Amino acid sequence: MKPRRQELGNKNIVGNKITQLRQEKKIKQKELLAKLQTKGIDINPSSLSKLEGQTRPVTDIELKTLAEIFEISADDLLK
Repeated sequence: MKPRRQELGNKNIVGNKITQLRQEKKIKQKELLAKLQTKGIDINPSSLSKLEGQTRPVTDIELKTLAEIFEISADDLLK
């Protein structure tokens, strides 16, 4: 994975945690996109990248689904 070139945004507080969890579990963005789509979340690669970079807000449904995928609580994502 390429190193992040720019500072994180301020549109959400979970993006950096999502990136960290994804990398710990050795899941590529493409794989995470597929998992989200199988759970009914239609998100494109650019939107996921922006979510992780904290330059776009995360919806409550996305937050809930991401927590399910990573098998943690939504509260843990928000910490």
